[in-house]
Amino acid sequence: MARNKVLVVDDEKNQREIYTLILGDDGYEVTTAQSGEQALRFAAENSFDLVLTDYKMAGMDGLTLLNELLKLDPSIIVVMMTAHGSVESVKEALRGGAFDYLEKPIDRDQLLKVVQNALGRLNRIDDEIIGQSEEMERVKKMILKVAGSSSTVMIRGDSGVGKERVARAIHKASPRANAVFQAVNCAAINENLIESELFGHEKGSFTGAHTQKKGQFETADQGTLFLDEIGDLNISMQAKILRALQEREIMRVGGTRPIKVDVRVIAATNRDLEAMVKDGRFREDLYYRLNIIPIVIPPLRNRRDDIPPLVDFFIAKHIAGSHRPIRGLTAGARNLIMSYSWPGNVRQLESAIERAILLCEGNEIEVEDLPVEIRQEGTSAAAFNFKLPPEGISFDDVERSLITQAMEQTNWNITRAAKLLGLSFRTLQYRLEKFGIKKASKE
Repeated sequence: MARNKVLVVDDEKNQREIYTLILGDDGYEVTTAQSGEQALRFAAENSFDLVLTDYKMAGMDGLTLLNELLKLDPSIIVVMMTAHGSVESVKEALRGGAFDYLEKPIDRDQLLKVVQNALGRLNRIDDEIIGQSEEMERVKKMILKVAGSSSTVMIRGDSGVGKERVARAIHKASPRANAVFQAVNCAAINENLIESELFGHEKGSFTGAHTQKKGQFETADQGTLFLDEIGDLNISMQAKILRALQEREIMRVGGTRPIKVDVRVIAATNRDLEAMVKDGRFREDLYYRLNIIPIVIPPLRNRRDDIPPLVDFFIAKHIAGSHRPIRGLTAGARNLIMSYSWPGNVRQLESAIERAILLCEGNEIEVEDLPVEIRQEGTSAAAFNFKLPPEGISFDDVERSLITQAMEQTNWNITRAAKLLGLSFRTLQYRLEKFGIKKASKE
């Protein structure tokens, strides 16, 4: 298992050495920076699991560094070290997005406890969110950061990327984990019934209301309410949702008194809410109230490193209890799955694997077992003058070859090579490390 990477930032050399010794002995991979400016350069070039920084430093202080780190990577986990009794600086750091703080002089056991708590919770989130790409690692860190608060979260992403799964992971990592998690698909409920569904109704309040009914807000009291497809709500309901969030109270349909509720709301949408606000189809005040903590889940086609573990997960899930001897995919089937664009994202991938398992007659899923749209899109490889051999190929070898070609064509300029390949700088950097691709040294 890869070691967690920690960046230690302190302008005092002896302090950096002490923290490096303590964390290194406990199995962490430690990098040190002597200033906030140097730390920012390191963070721009490398991916760290946690940053441990002093608050008071010459030049850029810890709070400024925290703000700059969050601009660089909103998911980064930062632990602040402050002098004893600096209560206001602690509050300011936590408000600014720090995960936790430590008071100086730093106690060894307390240091390890805080670091282990942060990274231990991150590792538990790994069990909930299947994925190993750099993009999903950022999502996991965001889940960890927001879980401890009661602030509203907005999850953005295409249909099928796993927005509800992320919402559930936030709930399970939060202090509300032992309370109820209630999920509502706002797009699936008739417009005439949505108010009653969310806020409940009194007996006789409308035709068919034969008994009193609690709504989802009441049912989720002390817990988490997940409002999926919130962009489908009409303006009238948006106003009522806003009031519930601001006043922490709801009114049942036909009710005469407000009911206090303590609910954390997580909303999700695949719509362009900013455009809807401009068009007057979504309330601006509700948008800002919901968008306090945004989490964006990239589509599956932009995080192909997540496909293999997802395939393994879905195979294990759908053969459980069936005694089917399926152990994986043939090379040809795997290459098609890796190269497909996945417009339906993770949901479509699971459906494809479930279907393939039902059709599979051997112990490996064949190309013929995959849905026709995946097989048809695979023929587009001809556009690159490429023919898939009957025995299949190694997709890693193809990716390694393309990356090497791009690096050579751009004289090993990562920024230009990333543009050629349609990747982000950090994603290409990650793949260069993954495949061990380096410029050949001249003799």
